[in-house]
Amino acid sequence: MSDTPVLLIIDDDVELAELLANWLNQEGFQANCLHDAQGAIAALQQHVPDGVVLDVMLPDGSGLELLKTLRGNHPTLPILMLSARGEPLDRILGLELGADDYLAKPCDPRELTARIRAILRRATTPAGINVPDMMTVGDLVFYPQRGDVEINQKKITLTLTESRFLEALLKQPGEPVNKAELTKYVLGRAPEPYDRNLDVHASNLRKKLGVHANGSARIASIRSRGYYYAMI
Repeated sequence: MSDTPVLLIIDDDVELAELLANWLNQEGFQANCLHDAQGAIAALQQHVPDGVVLDVMLPDGSGLELLKTLRGNHPTLPILMLSARGEPLDRILGLELGADDYLAKPCDPRELTARIRAILRRATTPAGINVPDMMTVGDLVFYPQRGDVEINQKKITLTLTESRFLEALLKQPGEPVNKAELTKYVLGRAPEPYDRNLDVHASNLRKKLGVHANGSARIASIRSRGYYYAMI
């Protein structure tokens, strides 16, 4: 990522998108706007930005469908959903489809900026931090810098957030990591009241990794304590 992160705002509300772009440009980003799904797909084929802000409602289709397409083509691309559809079920669906974070409109531009910066920080390794090339626990081999997992020679590609989640658990396999600590490490912020973001990412990761040979889940939880990578 360059010194000036490049963002793509995909929103059918032209006026709002331009306002957000102007704000983000003043905050040290290079923000560009597109207003439909097909234009966004074509643009990303030419150049992949450092992050995407994606609206749910688009004139030529659903932003959620576009999210699935983007995730298929760019598994580790940081994506924040931004939509007037702020109902809990809409948020959960966006996260289940691979969004790294979700904000409802109208939102405070400062909150949007903070969320974007948190996502982009997770996409880079800070200077002086040693990230292992490979982490192995039982039959699972994880490559943190690539976001890839191999289980019995089957390759599984994780999103940026799922990769951070698994990395945190594999640092102490079999031992629970509390939700507050996980939220800070995985999402780059403190937990919020009634925030199910972390739980949805845990569910996504559990589905991708599947179960051990004995049928037990790899990603397990202890009520009121947190999550852990379960050993056989």
